[in-house]
Amino acid sequence: MELIDGNEIASAIVEELTAIVSTYRTSKPCVAFVRVGEDPASVSYVRKKEKTAGRIGIESKLFVFPETISQDGLLQEIDSLNQNSDVHGILVQAPLPDHMDERTVFNFVSPEKDVDGFNATNLGKLCQEDEDAFVSCTPAGIVELIRRKGIETEGKRVVVLGRSLIVGKPVGMLFLGKGSPGNATVTYCHSRTPDLERHTLEADILIAAIGRPRFVTENMVRPGATVIDVGINRIPDETKKSGYRLVGDVDFEKVAPKASYITPVPGGVGPMTVAMLMANTVKAYEKSAAPS
Repeated sequence: MELIDGNEIASAIVEELTAIVSTYRTSKPCVAFVRVGEDPASVSYVRKKEKTAGRIGIESKLFVFPETISQDGLLQEIDSLNQNSDVHGILVQAPLPDHMDERTVFNFVSPEKDVDGFNATNLGKLCQEDEDAFVSCTPAGIVELIRRKGIETEGKRVVVLGRSLIVGKPVGMLFLGKGSPGNATVTYCHSRTPDLERHTLEADILIAAIGRPRFVTENMVRPGATVIDVGINRIPDETKKSGYRLVGDVDFEKVAPKASYITPVPGGVGPMTVAMLMANTVKAYEKSAAPS
């Protein structure tokens, strides 16, 4: 079994982006982070993204609004960022308050600044294998892990546990594509898939994005499979100061001995999500005007 170190690969991507951004002389990429409310996880995630942007040389601007802001009010703020030529990327941090429709908000972000890849236009471009598409960051990070580890996908069977617009659906489309990694046979599974184990045991590459702690057990994994764990779940742990610890959707200790490659939680897919957000921001900047 070989551990796929997402921290190491993400650090390499950050270094590559830093070198690229250092060549821009008169302007720099700029990403706007939009946060609604003070959810501790959201505060932490955005802070981590700001820190990584700063390391690369990407300018970041944080816009924080109270949970009481109306959806129309938030859309007006996003529209202002859409019109601001100094802002190249916009990220709206999820989750949003219950009185807002996330799909409506994400679709309001200009497709040219949608560095999260959630806008319907970018999802459609992804389906058409349009290179101009901004691919949502977690699926893009998964594919980059596979690429950089040299794991073969052509002719292989990829099984995706999960069907969300953020991870499950787009990552399957990436592995279906004609590029590399790609040319795989993709099976989507979810909470209502009967005889789930039969499908997962066929996977050469198993992607767990179902949002249930330790859902994937050793009897669900074929010996020699590559296992990509997208899950981030908090479970009680009295030995930790926080009172909890993070585990994935995969029962790591029992599955790892059967796998050829496996990602840990934390330290696997998570760092890649942030790195690919930065890559998308640089891409948005380069598409907006000739960098100088």
